Order: sequence, then structure tokens, then C-alpha cells
Amino acid sequence: MFIETETTPNPSSLKFLPGRTVMTMGTREFASPEAAEASPLAQAIFDTGEAVNVFFGFDFVTVTAAPGADWSALKPEVTAILLDHFVSEAPLFAGGSADGIHVPAETDTMVVEDREEDANIIANINELLETRVRPAVAGDGGDIAYRGYLDGVVYLTLQGACAGCPSSTATLKQGIESLLKHYVPEVTEVRAA
Repeated sequence: MFIETETTPNPSSLKFLPGRTVMTMGTREFASPEAAEASPLAQAIFDTGEAVNVFFGFDFVTVTAAPGADWSALKPEVTAILLDHFVSEAPLFAGGSADGIHVPAETDTMVVEDREEDANIIANINELLETRVRPAVAGDGGDIAYRGYLDGVVYLTLQGACAGCPSSTATLKQGIESLLKHYVPEVTEVRAA
């Protein structure tokens, strides 16, 4: 087995590609060692002492290093952890789940509750996020989560390499906001949640 790596727009994050499916459905982010207890793989990466975020995508794992961490030392360590995990076919989550089905995290909450009268607008927003936005941010080692829509404002959370990326504000405002405003005229603004 060979694991490729790719840089991301976030200089603190590196995308690892094991050449196989990591998550069959959804994504999962671990923003702390305590959250990583749900996954032996994420826990092992946090145990290096140099990771501050681990993100599982469809066919990649993104690791964000702590400030001052040396990727030249951390990269081979994370690669070895990933190799051991995937070669042994260990479960991705505690409790034996090896299929990668999304396990809801504490951050899977809405910022605002959607209103029934906005159902068509919300459906259009989610379709654009699924077909246009999510594939692009996955290419950069991250994901985007819908957190609500209210009075023209769309609330989104950037995850993985996209969270904390120096260009995340530009991604939200100039990229995603422009796209949504163009196709969904009711959208007036996009805010980070």
C-alpha cells in the first residue's frame, strides 16, 4: 500500500490519500484529543502530540499540525499510522464501525432553525453546496457544513484544512457567497458559523 500526500491552501494542514475509501458517507472532524476518542485512527494521530485537527473525507485524511510543528518529522509518523491502520483493516470508529458511516459530532448542530416557508430556498442552497462547493473544498482537504438559513443569511462551517486556513474568509465571501447569490437571489450574505 502506498499513501500519497498533497499540500493544501492551509500551510498547517496536509492531505493524506490512502488510495481507498476512508468514509463511505459524510465526513468527520476531530478538533481535539477528547473528540478523537471516537476513532482509534484519529486518536493515534493525536497521540503524536503534534496534531490539532484530524479530518476524514471520502478518500482522504487531513491532518492539521500544531503551531511550530515540523512536517518533515510529523509526515512520516502520520503516514506510518495510516499504513498500519489501513493494512490491518482496523475499524475507523470505536465500537467496530469499519464502514466509515458518519457518526454525528457535537458540531453537527444548526446555528439557526430552518423555517418551513424557506424550504425551496434551502433545497437550492444545499444542492449548490453538494454539487459545486463540497467537491472543491474536498479537493483542498476539507469540507463545508450547512448550519442554517435565515432572512437571506446562509450559515456555514468550514472543516478540515479549510478551517483556520488563511484564505477561508475569501473562500466564504468571494467564492461561496458569490456563487449562492448568483443562483439563489434570496441569499444576501454567507457567514461563518
